[in-house]
Amino acid sequence: MPRLLEAMDKGRVDHVMLSGVAVAKKWHEDEPKRPRYYAGDDAGAYWYSATDVIVAAAVKSLPAEQRRRVHPFLTGFNPTDKNADAHIRRMLELDPGLWQGIGEIFTRHDDLTALTYGDVPRANNEALARVYRLAAEFDLPVLLHANVTSKRERNPLYLAEIEEPLRNHPHVRFIWAHAGTSMEIHRHQKKLDFLLPTLRRLLQRYPNLYIDLSWSVLRPYLLDEQGKPDPQWLALVERFPQRFMLGSDVVGQFDSLPELMASFDPFLDALPEQVARQVARDNFLAVLPRQPADPRGE
Repeated sequence: MPRLLEAMDKGRVDHVMLSGVAVAKKWHEDEPKRPRYYAGDDAGAYWYSATDVIVAAAVKSLPAEQRRRVHPFLTGFNPTDKNADAHIRRMLELDPGLWQGIGEIFTRHDDLTALTYGDVPRANNEALARVYRLAAEFDLPVLLHANVTSKRERNPLYLAEIEEPLRNHPHVRFIWAHAGTSMEIHRHQKKLDFLLPTLRRLLQRYPNLYIDLSWSVLRPYLLDEQGKPDPQWLALVERFPQRFMLGSDVVGQFDSLPELMASFDPFLDALPEQVARQVARDNFLAVLPRQPADPRGE
Protein backbone atom coordinates (compact mmCIF):
# COMPACT_ATOMS: atom_id res chain seq x y z
CA MET A 1 0.00 0.00 0.00
CA PRO A 2 2.81 2.52 0.61
CA ARG A 3 3.92 2.10 -3.01
CA LEU A 4 0.37 2.68 -4.24
CA LEU A 5 0.02 5.84 -2.17
CA GLU A 6 3.42 7.07 -3.34
CA ALA A 7 2.41 6.52 -6.96
CA MET A 8 -0.90 8.29 -6.36
CA ASP A 9 0.90 11.32 -4.97
CA LYS A 10 3.34 11.42 -7.88
CA GLY A 11 0.49 11.10 -10.36
CA ARG A 12 -1.73 13.71 -8.67
CA VAL A 13 -4.37 11.04 -8.03
CA ASP A 14 -6.66 11.96 -5.14
CA HIS A 15 -8.84 8.83 -5.01
CA VAL A 16 -8.70 5.27 -6.35
CA MET A 17 -11.00 2.33 -6.72
CA LEU A 18 -9.10 -0.72 -5.44
CA SER A 19 -10.00 -4.35 -5.98
CA GLY A 20 -8.31 -7.68 -6.23
CA VAL A 21 -8.30 -9.87 -9.32
CA ALA A 22 -11.24 -12.26 -9.37
CA VAL A 23 -9.26 -15.20 -10.74
CA ALA A 24 -5.99 -16.89 -9.85
CA LYS A 25 -3.76 -18.45 -12.47
CA LYS A 26 -2.91 -22.11 -12.02
CA TRP A 27 0.77 -23.06 -12.17
CA HIS A 28 0.32 -26.25 -14.14
CA GLU A 29 2.48 -29.33 -13.59
CA ASP A 30 3.70 -29.15 -17.19
CA GLU A 31 4.73 -25.48 -17.08
CA PRO A 32 8.41 -24.87 -16.11
CA LYS A 33 7.95 -21.26 -15.02
CA ARG A 34 5.48 -19.72 -12.58
CA PRO A 35 3.13 -17.52 -14.66
CA ARG A 36 3.09 -13.83 -13.76
CA TYR A 37 -0.30 -13.16 -15.38
CA TYR A 38 -3.25 -15.09 -16.74
CA ALA A 39 -1.93 -14.81 -20.32
CA GLY A 40 1.50 -16.19 -19.43
CA ASP A 41 0.77 -19.72 -20.65
CA ASP A 42 -2.11 -22.06 -21.54
CA ALA A 43 -2.91 -23.22 -18.00
CA GLY A 44 -6.34 -22.49 -16.59
CA ALA A 45 -7.56 -19.93 -14.08
CA TYR A 46 -10.03 -20.32 -11.24
CA TRP A 47 -12.26 -18.00 -9.21
CA TYR A 48 -10.39 -16.81 -6.13
CA SER A 49 -12.40 -15.43 -3.22
CA ALA A 50 -9.36 -14.81 -0.99
CA THR A 51 -8.55 -11.78 -3.12
CA ASP A 52 -11.12 -9.75 -1.16
CA VAL A 53 -9.62 -10.78 2.17
CA ILE A 54 -6.23 -9.51 1.00
CA VAL A 55 -7.69 -6.19 -0.16
CA ALA A 56 -9.67 -5.72 3.06
CA ALA A 57 -6.59 -6.29 5.21
CA ALA A 58 -4.55 -3.83 3.14
CA VAL A 59 -7.18 -1.10 3.30
CA LYS A 60 -7.77 -1.54 7.03
CA SER A 61 -4.03 -1.19 7.65
CA LEU A 62 -4.04 2.39 6.38
CA PRO A 63 -4.22 5.43 8.64
CA ALA A 64 -7.57 7.22 8.50
CA GLU A 65 -6.41 10.14 6.36
CA GLN A 66 -5.07 7.77 3.67
CA ARG A 67 -7.91 5.29 3.96
CA ARG A 68 -10.35 7.99 2.82
CA ARG A 69 -8.57 8.04 -0.55
CA VAL A 70 -9.00 4.31 -1.24
CA HIS A 71 -12.39 2.89 -2.20
CA PRO A 72 -12.41 -0.95 -2.14
CA PHE A 73 -14.70 -3.02 -4.39
CA LEU A 74 -15.62 -6.69 -3.89
CA THR A 75 -14.69 -8.99 -6.75
CA GLY A 76 -13.84 -12.47 -5.42
CA PHE A 77 -16.83 -14.52 -6.52
CA ASN A 78 -17.87 -16.77 -9.39
CA PRO A 79 -20.30 -14.78 -11.58
CA THR A 80 -21.92 -17.97 -12.87
CA ASP A 81 -22.82 -19.18 -9.36
CA LYS A 82 -26.26 -18.21 -8.02
CA ASN A 83 -24.70 -18.33 -4.54
CA ALA A 84 -22.57 -15.28 -5.43
CA ASP A 85 -24.99 -12.78 -3.91
CA ALA A 86 -25.00 -14.73 -0.63
CA HIS A 87 -21.20 -14.67 -0.57
CA ILE A 88 -21.15 -10.91 -1.16
CA ARG A 89 -23.67 -10.39 1.63
CA ARG A 90 -21.46 -12.37 4.01
CA MET A 91 -18.48 -10.22 3.06
CA LEU A 92 -20.49 -7.07 3.74
CA GLU A 93 -21.45 -8.48 7.14
CA LEU A 94 -17.83 -9.32 8.00
CA ASP A 95 -16.65 -5.75 7.33
CA PRO A 96 -19.63 -3.40 7.69
CA GLY A 97 -19.07 -0.12 5.91
CA LEU A 98 -15.80 -1.16 4.25
CA TRP A 99 -16.88 -2.09 0.74
CA GLN A 100 -17.95 0.68 -1.63
CA GLY A 101 -18.75 -1.24 -4.79
CA ILE A 102 -18.79 -4.57 -6.61
CA GLY A 103 -16.32 -5.45 -9.33
CA GLU A 104 -14.44 -5.54 -11.52
CA ILE A 105 -16.72 -8.44 -12.48
CA PHE A 106 -15.15 -10.50 -15.26
CA THR A 107 -17.59 -11.71 -17.91
CA ARG A 108 -16.50 -11.72 -21.58
CA HIS A 109 -12.77 -11.10 -21.25
CA ASP A 110 -10.61 -12.11 -24.22
CA ASP A 111 -8.66 -15.35 -23.73
CA LEU A 112 -9.40 -15.34 -20.02
CA THR A 113 -12.95 -16.42 -20.88
CA ALA A 114 -11.65 -19.68 -22.32
CA LEU A 115 -8.95 -20.19 -19.69
CA THR A 116 -11.25 -19.90 -16.67
CA TYR A 117 -12.63 -23.18 -15.34
CA GLY A 118 -16.39 -23.65 -15.49
CA ASP A 119 -19.16 -21.94 -17.39
CA VAL A 120 -18.69 -18.81 -19.50
CA PRO A 121 -19.87 -15.77 -17.50
CA ARG A 122 -22.43 -13.48 -19.12
CA ALA A 123 -23.36 -10.07 -17.77
CA ASN A 124 -27.04 -10.97 -18.20
CA ASN A 125 -27.14 -14.36 -16.48
CA GLU A 126 -29.32 -15.18 -13.47
CA ALA A 127 -26.42 -15.34 -11.02
CA LEU A 128 -25.45 -11.76 -11.78
CA ALA A 129 -29.07 -10.61 -11.78
CA ARG A 130 -29.10 -11.67 -8.12
CA VAL A 131 -25.86 -9.72 -7.55
CA TYR A 132 -27.37 -6.62 -9.19
CA ARG A 133 -30.41 -6.80 -6.92
CA LEU A 134 -28.10 -6.92 -3.91
CA ALA A 135 -26.13 -3.98 -5.30
CA ALA A 136 -29.35 -1.98 -5.52
CA GLU A 137 -30.24 -2.97 -1.95
CA PHE A 138 -26.97 -1.51 -0.62
CA ASP A 139 -26.58 1.31 -3.17
CA LEU A 140 -23.33 -0.20 -4.48
CA PRO A 141 -22.02 0.64 -7.96
CA VAL A 142 -21.10 -2.30 -10.18
CA LEU A 143 -17.94 -2.26 -12.32
CA LEU A 144 -18.48 -4.73 -15.13
CA HIS A 145 -15.97 -6.06 -17.65
CA ALA A 146 -18.00 -7.22 -20.64
CA ASN A 147 -16.31 -7.17 -24.03
CA VAL A 148 -18.68 -5.74 -26.61
CA THR A 149 -17.42 -8.15 -29.25
CA SER A 150 -14.89 -10.91 -29.91
CA LYS A 151 -11.42 -10.61 -31.38
CA ARG A 152 -12.73 -11.29 -34.90
CA GLU A 153 -16.32 -10.07 -35.19
CA ARG A 154 -16.61 -6.50 -36.49
CA ASN A 155 -20.01 -5.96 -34.91
CA PRO A 156 -21.30 -5.56 -31.32
CA LEU A 157 -21.65 -9.32 -30.89
CA TYR A 158 -22.22 -9.28 -27.12
CA LEU A 159 -24.01 -5.95 -26.76
CA ALA A 160 -27.25 -7.54 -25.56
CA GLU A 161 -25.40 -9.01 -22.58
CA ILE A 162 -24.63 -5.53 -21.21
CA GLU A 163 -27.79 -3.80 -22.41
CA GLU A 164 -30.18 -6.24 -20.72
CA PRO A 165 -28.89 -5.51 -17.17
CA LEU A 166 -28.98 -1.77 -17.88
CA ARG A 167 -32.63 -2.09 -18.82
CA ASN A 168 -33.69 -4.56 -16.12
CA HIS A 169 -31.84 -2.95 -13.19
CA PRO A 170 -32.38 0.80 -13.53
CA HIS A 171 -31.50 1.45 -9.88
CA VAL A 172 -27.99 0.01 -10.25
CA ARG A 173 -25.14 2.30 -11.34
CA PHE A 174 -23.14 0.28 -13.87
CA ILE A 175 -19.59 1.27 -14.77
CA TRP A 176 -18.70 -0.38 -18.08
CA ALA A 177 -15.00 -1.19 -17.87
CA HIS A 178 -12.99 0.14 -20.81
CA ALA A 179 -16.24 0.88 -22.69
CA GLY A 180 -16.39 -2.78 -23.69
CA THR A 181 -12.99 -2.72 -25.41
CA SER A 182 -9.70 -4.46 -24.71
CA MET A 183 -6.15 -4.37 -26.01
CA GLU A 184 -6.61 -7.90 -27.33
CA ILE A 185 -9.53 -6.75 -29.48
CA HIS A 186 -7.44 -3.83 -30.74
CA ARG A 187 -4.58 -6.14 -31.70
CA HIS A 188 -6.91 -7.90 -34.13
CA GLN A 189 -9.31 -5.14 -35.16
CA LYS A 190 -7.41 -1.89 -34.52
CA LYS A 191 -10.54 0.21 -33.99
CA LEU A 192 -14.24 -0.56 -33.56
CA ASP A 193 -16.13 1.81 -35.84
CA PHE A 194 -19.43 1.00 -34.16
CA LEU A 195 -18.25 1.88 -30.65
CA LEU A 196 -18.92 5.62 -30.65
CA PRO A 197 -22.51 5.46 -31.99
CA THR A 198 -23.23 2.51 -29.70
CA LEU A 199 -22.09 4.44 -26.63
CA ARG A 200 -24.03 7.50 -27.73
CA ARG A 201 -27.23 5.47 -27.96
CA LEU A 202 -26.70 3.63 -24.66
CA LEU A 203 -25.87 6.78 -22.71
CA GLN A 204 -28.95 8.48 -24.09
CA ARG A 205 -31.22 5.56 -23.21
CA TYR A 206 -29.80 4.39 -19.86
CA PRO A 207 -29.05 7.03 -17.22
CA ASN A 208 -27.55 4.31 -14.99
CA LEU A 209 -24.63 3.69 -17.37
CA TYR A 210 -21.16 5.09 -16.68
CA ILE A 211 -18.05 4.60 -18.80
CA ASP A 212 -14.55 3.79 -17.55
CA LEU A 213 -12.04 5.46 -19.88
CA SER A 214 -9.01 3.36 -19.07
CA TRP A 215 -5.94 2.67 -21.17
CA SER A 216 -7.54 0.57 -23.93
CA VAL A 217 -9.91 3.47 -24.67
CA LEU A 218 -7.19 6.14 -24.68
CA ARG A 219 -5.85 4.96 -28.03
CA PRO A 220 -7.21 4.66 -30.67
CA TYR A 221 -10.37 6.40 -29.44
CA LEU A 222 -9.75 9.43 -27.22
CA LEU A 223 -6.48 10.26 -28.99
CA ASP A 224 -5.58 9.71 -32.63
CA GLU A 225 -2.28 8.36 -33.98
CA GLN A 226 -0.70 11.80 -33.59
CA GLY A 227 -1.80 12.01 -29.96
CA LYS A 228 -4.46 14.64 -30.69
CA PRO A 229 -7.92 14.48 -29.05
CA ASP A 230 -10.67 13.07 -31.24
CA PRO A 231 -13.37 15.75 -31.76
CA GLN A 232 -16.21 13.21 -31.78
CA TRP A 233 -15.15 11.75 -28.45
CA LEU A 234 -14.76 15.21 -26.98
CA ALA A 235 -18.30 15.99 -28.12
CA LEU A 236 -19.62 12.77 -26.58
CA VAL A 237 -18.02 13.48 -23.21
CA GLU A 238 -19.25 17.08 -23.25
CA ARG A 239 -22.76 15.86 -24.05
CA PHE A 240 -22.70 13.46 -21.08
CA PRO A 241 -20.25 15.17 -18.69
CA GLN A 242 -21.30 13.21 -15.59
CA ARG A 243 -21.01 9.75 -17.12
CA PHE A 244 -17.29 9.25 -17.80
CA MET A 245 -14.38 8.55 -15.46
CA LEU A 246 -10.70 7.72 -15.78
CA GLY A 247 -9.19 4.36 -14.96
CA SER A 248 -5.66 2.98 -14.89
CA ASP A 249 -6.26 -0.80 -14.94
CA VAL A 250 -2.85 -1.37 -13.36
CA VAL A 251 -2.45 -4.82 -11.80
CA GLY A 252 -0.18 -5.40 -8.82
CA GLN A 253 2.54 -2.92 -9.80
CA PHE A 254 1.96 0.81 -9.42
CA ASP A 255 5.16 2.47 -10.65
CA SER A 256 3.58 3.19 -14.05
CA LEU A 257 0.56 4.96 -12.56
CA PRO A 258 1.84 8.58 -12.77
CA GLU A 259 2.91 8.29 -16.42
CA LEU A 260 -0.22 6.38 -17.36
CA MET A 261 -2.60 8.92 -15.87
CA ALA A 262 -0.62 11.82 -17.37
CA SER A 263 -1.26 10.31 -20.81
CA PHE A 264 -4.88 11.46 -20.48
CA ASP A 265 -3.83 15.12 -20.14
CA PRO A 266 -4.16 16.02 -23.85
CA PHE A 267 -7.76 14.83 -23.84
CA LEU A 268 -8.62 16.46 -20.52
CA ASP A 269 -6.97 19.72 -21.57
CA ALA A 270 -9.24 19.85 -24.63
CA LEU A 271 -12.38 19.68 -22.47
CA PRO A 272 -13.97 22.60 -20.62
CA GLU A 273 -12.31 22.90 -17.22
CA GLN A 274 -15.37 21.84 -15.23
CA VAL A 275 -16.00 18.81 -17.45
CA ALA A 276 -12.35 17.79 -17.22
CA ARG A 277 -12.53 17.86 -13.42
CA GLN A 278 -15.69 15.76 -13.47
CA VAL A 279 -14.10 13.15 -15.70
CA ALA A 280 -10.78 13.14 -13.85
CA ARG A 281 -12.16 13.01 -10.32
CA ASP A 282 -15.70 13.97 -9.39
CA ASN A 283 -17.74 11.50 -11.43
CA PHE A 284 -16.14 8.51 -9.74
CA LEU A 285 -16.83 9.92 -6.28
CA ALA A 286 -20.43 10.62 -7.30
CA VAL A 287 -21.21 6.96 -8.07
CA LEU A 288 -20.04 5.71 -4.67
CA PRO A 289 -22.62 4.77 -2.00
CA ARG A 290 -24.30 7.61 -0.19
CA GLN A 291 -24.28 5.56 3.04
CA PRO A 292 -21.89 2.79 4.19
CA ALA A 293 -22.94 -0.70 3.12
CA ASP A 294 -23.93 -2.18 6.48
CA PRO A 295 -26.28 -5.20 6.49
CA ARG A 296 -26.85 -4.65 10.23
CA GLY A 297 -28.81 -1.52 9.38
CA GLU A 298 -26.74 0.60 11.75
